[in-house]
Amino acid sequence: MKEKIKNWLRQNWFKIIAIIFLLGALEQWPYGYYQFLRWAILIIGAYSAYLAYNNQKMGWAWIFGIMAVLFNPIFPFYLSKNTWQSIDIIAAIIFFVSLFNNYERKN
Repeated sequence: MKEKIKNWLRQNWFKIIAIIFLLGALEQWPYGYYQFLRWAILIIGAYSAYLAYNNQKMGWAWIFGIMAVLFNPIFPFYLSKNTWQSIDIIAAIIFFVSLFNNYERKN
């Protein structure tokens, strides 16, 4: 059982970090936090899309790909704070639900 939990954490630690950062964005932070959040979610979303695609989970690949594009800091979407807070919550929920999706990294 302990090994199963360790394996699950090894496969999902980056999604847990994304959830924490996204929910943290609901508080008042300096602008730099939100810039960091964009980079973090871009990377984690793109990596999650890659993993899902490699495991033929095309729905998840599209969802994470869209999330990576939405949060990208290079060509940003300019939305109101309230809209971003709603998107942050939805993205955190998506990452949370995906924690229970069974696909593994292929080595």
